[in-house]
Amino acid sequence: MPIKNLVLIISVGLSAIIGVWSVVAPDDVTGAAVALTSGALEYLDWLFMLTCTMFVFIVVFLAVSRYGEIKLGRDDEEPEFSTASWIAMLFAGGMGSGLLFWGVAEPMYHFYSPPGMEGQTAEAARMAFVITNLHWGFHAWAIYGVCALVIAYFVFRKNAPSMVSTPIEYALRPLLGDKLTHGVAVVSDVLAVMAVVFGLAGSLGMGVLLVRSGLAEVFGTDPSSLPIAIGILVVMTVCFLLSACTGVDKGIKILSNINMVIAIVIMLVVLFAGPTTFILDAFVNSIGDYLSQFVLLSFRIFSYDDSLRGWTHGWTLTYLIWWIAWGPFVGIFIARISRGRTIREFCIGVVVIPTVFSMLWFAVFGGASMYIEMNGGGGLAEVVFEDVTKALFTFFSYLPGTGLLNILAIILIFIFLVTSADSGTFVVSMMTTNGNLNPDTKTKLLWGIIMAAITFGVLVSGSVTVAKAMAITGAVPFTFIVFFQLVGFFRALREDESAEIRDLRMARRMARAQAADQSASQAGSSRTPAE
Repeated sequence: MPIKNLVLIISVGLSAIIGVWSVVAPDDVTGAAVALTSGALEYLDWLFMLTCTMFVFIVVFLAVSRYGEIKLGRDDEEPEFSTASWIAMLFAGGMGSGLLFWGVAEPMYHFYSPPGMEGQTAEAARMAFVITNLHWGFHAWAIYGVCALVIAYFVFRKNAPSMVSTPIEYALRPLLGDKLTHGVAVVSDVLAVMAVVFGLAGSLGMGVLLVRSGLAEVFGTDPSSLPIAIGILVVMTVCFLLSACTGVDKGIKILSNINMVIAIVIMLVVLFAGPTTFILDAFVNSIGDYLSQFVLLSFRIFSYDDSLRGWTHGWTLTYLIWWIAWGPFVGIFIARISRGRTIREFCIGVVVIPTVFSMLWFAVFGGASMYIEMNGGGGLAEVVFEDVTKALFTFFSYLPGTGLLNILAIILIFIFLVTSADSGTFVVSMMTTNGNLNPDTKTKLLWGIIMAAITFGVLVSGSVTVAKAMAITGAVPFTFIVFFQLVGFFRALREDESAEIRDLRMARRMARAQAADQSASQAGSSRTPAE
């Protein structure tokens, strides 16, 4: 039976079972997810921290090394999408709704209770931005970048299927043979599909809860109503399935460009309507603090203090594993839209630019909310600790044009959810049709319905903690898959470079031979008849 049929049958079967389980017994599903992730954090925290930090150094190495000149495609191939649309789709697929969800809340959390120091101080405010940037900065986008690059290289440089298992097969086939490698490939693809399904369901669940809070602020609806949350999920599902049927170059691209315009408008309104000087000071200061403490924070687990180690598990490592869980989804999606870019251009565009924008975003929203808490009327912290989904809309009440900002935010969050779900459905469909870059509509509809069912289970729980646990469940096994992918990638990269060097040497030899022939010809023509 072909690999594509095995991956599709097994993935659909497992996802359907979990989807039904999520509807029938959501508490049991979420309890299992929390137990799995808690156990992984307890015993493998060191591995996750090292792995995610390693990704950052890999991206830096590739960007500055001779490999940076290699193109993801033919040497003469141009990028498929403009740089602006490319960056917009990176955010829409990667963490757009997350920035809105945590933009106000996370800096406030760390300002009140930073690890190992007293809260509500000037030093705590600085540390709040450092921690937030650690969670949403280079580590997050390096994870996405590595997961995307290993796929993009094989798909566009080697004309291989767009599958998680492609680089693994390249690495293991010489060692294990065809039959055993085939089995490992199927397992890898199935685990990757499950990681995408779980990661997307958890994130969509948080997004729906945020939209529900926005509707409560604008229209006075019940902020804890399950029927309203389910209604939002149904509308979102219909929208992203319609968008998924139009393809990447239409639905996702158009929605992503709209997302970026609205997001930038909201950010500029907050920047100039809020404490502008304080925000810009906080942004510049946070860059220096983040870079100066980057190495220390990249390896810090608080091994000698159980309470602080628990904080690391609940925040930093949860985030890092969360990004790994989204790795196969965002990675394959980013790979799909990055054809024609050089590896250096890819690393800068996928890691550096989004990191700087994320830092600016948190400086604007987190800085303004912190200014209100420190110098204004306060009251935001209580909302954050009571219900994080209300934080953004309560924050807007301190700014002029509150009603308009609330409506724009609801629209933006909803579109981000649609594009994320659209991208996720598209990617899972690719992964279960042997890497087809344009999967059929029936497969996309099937996966959209399954992910909506699992998201329903998350909504029934009504807990952000459960949604986060659900989102990172798939990362535990996928972390080990990435190791095998990197082995295959660097092996192929080295061979690619060796081939280029051989071609270069051959070209130089031919050039020298032609030059020698021309010299001999010129020497012969310069002789006199007597000679």
